[in-house]
Amino acid sequence: MSRRATIARLMGAGAMLSITPPLRAAARVATGDAPILRLSDGVLTIEFDSALHSRLSRGATALTAMEPGEAIRLDDQGIVDRFLLIDQRREAVSGPHGRGQVHHLRGTAGGNIEKRIAVTFLDLYPGLALLDIAYRNTGTAPLAIAGWHAATHDLLAHPGGAWSFSGASYADRRDWVQPVTPGFGQRNFMGMNASDYGGGTPVAAVWRRDVGLAVGHIDIVPRLVSLPVSGQPSGTRIGIAGDEPALLAPGATLSLPPIFVMAHEGDHFRPLDAYRRIMAAHGIAAPAIPETSYAPVWCAWGYGRQFTVDEIFTALPKARDIGLEWAVLDDGWQTSEGDWKLNRAKFPRGDADMKAFADRIKAAGMRPRLWLAPLAADPGTDLLRDHSDMLLLDRNGAAQNVSFWDAFTLCPAYPPVVDYFRGQVRRIIGEWGYEGLKLDGQHLNGVAPCYNPAHNHARPEESYEKLQDFWKALYDEAIAINPNAVIEICPCGDAFAFHNIPGMNHTPASDPTSSWQIRSKGKTFKAMMGPSAPFAGDHVELSDRHDDFASHYGIGAILSTKFTWPHDPAHSTDPLPPGGIALTAQKEALWRKWIALYRANMLPRGDYLGDLYDIGFDKPEGHAIRAGGKIHYAFYADKWSGPVQLRGLPAGRHRLTDSFTGRPLGTVSGPAAALQASFEHFLLVEAAPLQDKTKA
Repeated sequence: MSRRATIARLMGAGAMLSITPPLRAAARVATGDAPILRLSDGVLTIEFDSALHSRLSRGATALTAMEPGEAIRLDDQGIVDRFLLIDQRREAVSGPHGRGQVHHLRGTAGGNIEKRIAVTFLDLYPGLALLDIAYRNTGTAPLAIAGWHAATHDLLAHPGGAWSFSGASYADRRDWVQPVTPGFGQRNFMGMNASDYGGGTPVAAVWRRDVGLAVGHIDIVPRLVSLPVSGQPSGTRIGIAGDEPALLAPGATLSLPPIFVMAHEGDHFRPLDAYRRIMAAHGIAAPAIPETSYAPVWCAWGYGRQFTVDEIFTALPKARDIGLEWAVLDDGWQTSEGDWKLNRAKFPRGDADMKAFADRIKAAGMRPRLWLAPLAADPGTDLLRDHSDMLLLDRNGAAQNVSFWDAFTLCPAYPPVVDYFRGQVRRIIGEWGYEGLKLDGQHLNGVAPCYNPAHNHARPEESYEKLQDFWKALYDEAIAINPNAVIEICPCGDAFAFHNIPGMNHTPASDPTSSWQIRSKGKTFKAMMGPSAPFAGDHVELSDRHDDFASHYGIGAILSTKFTWPHDPAHSTDPLPPGGIALTAQKEALWRKWIALYRANMLPRGDYLGDLYDIGFDKPEGHAIRAGGKIHYAFYADKWSGPVQLRGLPAGRHRLTDSFTGRPLGTVSGPAAALQASFEHFLLVEAAPLQDKTKA
């Protein structure tokens, strides 16, 4: 049947408007309508039927059924998800993302709601489509919209199952990369999911062994949307949704955030890498990275808040002797979060002692970095007594709690707050002489909408949307004083908020709960910041077995430790692991070996080759980095015996060496090879090209 005949039949049947009860998670069904419009860039194909339902394919592989990918939810809980396609046109485009083709589709629901979709395929991003979606009230009465969803599809089930990446933050500090098990489901709200856990990267991805789907938004500010992922009988559901109500007057339009959908191979690395490049074209990108950001780190947090200056001075020579370059003074130097006055029990002469402390670190041949928790202020501080107007307040006038310090959150969009912390940066970098900042706390990643009347916000969401501007202001202040300053943001356990990246040039694994988190977070950051991202593995004492430098080294992470010396701390803020954290002779030998290997190869400055291995499906887990004219491979498993795949090799012969032991492993030919191996926990392989490619 022709498109014109199909439309005529639908119009005659009165099928222009369909308002149904809300769809439950398990009740979503494909429509089965025949496609009448096929849009493709040769990799991703999107087919539409006459109701503007859609089906996605990658090449010849159907990824989804024909489904209502977009819908609006009305205030009376009815859902409008069928729009009669009434016209479409295509045009060439050229813009910040290069050349491409945009398809404009228009549909109507009963003549009361008009839906417009612009589908843009870009030459630089095969397999990815940008979706600009808008709804216009074409009726005569106001239209109350309670919410919407878009780009929502079920990636069809596969016998091998599926994996997922979610960029949302949760108070339980769950894994970012997880298998999709029966009953799996996450809302992945980008706002606050606890009083002090929120924000994130607005991308979700699900993938099978053969293909995957990713969805996200590319707005230049964070948006209060969700990117739900859930296991369904038919497959794995993914999409984007919003719950902010809107009342549309006749003729008014609701425009959704700019959305992308991508069909891809492999895990979440490719879509996050594409997202990074798209956002960079809009000016949201990591700044230039100073060489000092890659220097290995010793942190005094092993001594906890009750540290003494003498303890740190005693450990400094040992830290420098084994090859560490940064010395981080952590929490405990201040009287309180908020006032940021010096603890006179530790620094009796105040500023003079703090400057002398930083100078002592430099004299020991290391670089000083200081811990700070911006936006947190303790009750009872002078700051809150004199400047209570700085508080972020909810609609009921209550403050937002920062649970770890029993503190309150200050509003990052209130100019006096910005100025106050810019002053702290000037004091720390400019007056005391620190060369870096460790900005720390789970509250750094996102904040709630602010209703404080003293702030005169145009919209409560300004606090959430302008958090990125707060971090950029602090970063600019520091770099203006010291162009090589290292500004670290550590949002403890959160899924890092991508929009904050322009305000930092160093990030850690942020309180990992396992070596898996170190590696999966590392892979994620290498996609979001670039293949040479300055990602630190955080204190190695937080890894499996408390000494897993292999998980730092193999993914190109910066080595970091919080050992104490010569004995365990008398008072530790965190529980000590079995065996303590003191640098014993046995540990020192191991620490020295890893630090020397790290400094010899400097893998973080290399190119992480994130598309070679699938972190979910490939066994053993594999990673690869190109550095110094060689390919460095890392494989991880509790125990493995069998072949490991060496992918991405240049053509020709290569000599293989066990990076950790120095043991020769033979030669292989590129561009792909297999190596028989047996190992526990990890295997590191260096592949060096042979000068004479004709010889084994």
